[in-house]
Amino acid sequence: MCGIVGLFLKDPKLEGELGAMLASMLCVMTDRGPDSAGFAVYGAGGKDKVKLSLRAAKGYDFQALAAGLSIPADGLPSVTARGTHAIIEIPSPREAAVRAFLAERHPEVAIVGTGARMEIFKEVGLPSSVAETFGLATMRGTHGIGHTRMATESAVTTAGAHPFSTGADQCLVHNGSLSNHNALRRTLKREGVVIETENDSEVAAGYLTWRMREGASLGAALEAGLKDLDGFFTFVVGTENGFGVLRDPIACKPAVMAETDQYVAFGSEYRALVDLPGINRAKVFEPEPATVYFWERAQ
Repeated sequence: MCGIVGLFLKDPKLEGELGAMLASMLCVMTDRGPDSAGFAVYGAGGKDKVKLSLRAAKGYDFQALAAGLSIPADGLPSVTARGTHAIIEIPSPREAAVRAFLAERHPEVAIVGTGARMEIFKEVGLPSSVAETFGLATMRGTHGIGHTRMATESAVTTAGAHPFSTGADQCLVHNGSLSNHNALRRTLKREGVVIETENDSEVAAGYLTWRMREGASLGAALEAGLKDLDGFFTFVVGTENGFGVLRDPIACKPAVMAETDQYVAFGSEYRALVDLPGINRAKVFEPEPATVYFWERAQ
């Protein structure tokens, strides 16, 4: 049993409140997942820049790490440290070189996600503590997703917390269990998709990345997943400009959505949505099984 939430803003006037709204939704889901939590926020991005979401041990000196990445042509990379995580923004053409540098010289630093706009944070502990540690309530953006975990099939670790990201600006949170994730993991590894944990949810994220690499849209990748992913699941997925939801064919896990002229919101339970502005005027509905829901903002 886990809790998942998502918020996609249609109204730019609410972008400054995204983090506070998402934090409230996330914390309400504490009793569905008290052992760890995480979230992804899609905020502003620089032209021809890429953000690396990094994770290391408590007290790690991310500023010194950024200084080691500096080159005269580009100057010192932008770095924002938050607890055990940091967002480092670098020129897009340098991403491969920086990844190689970190893998060779700084194996103690994990890359949690990359993208032009996506920032990912996750940690062991109560959702309220995780949200406070990373300052979720202060963050702004266009959309975000979150997860509270109750581990049932793997250890309680930061690496096992959601969201999982295996592609640029793409991440996933999952409530449920996949029965064929080991076979899929082997297939994805042969296809060059990097899977770092034993968590079946990372396999689901990798599957979507693989499909999207082949040219499928997020909606088409989710549609294909109905045939290839065996088990029970509810997914909430984020991309650079989009937000998607999919439930398995029998809709085993609880889910509710609300839509207004200002936003689309998802929660494992309705109580996660009750503090959203204008919820009393929202169209509230249970997403249908085996049906792809997808919203996207103009680029």
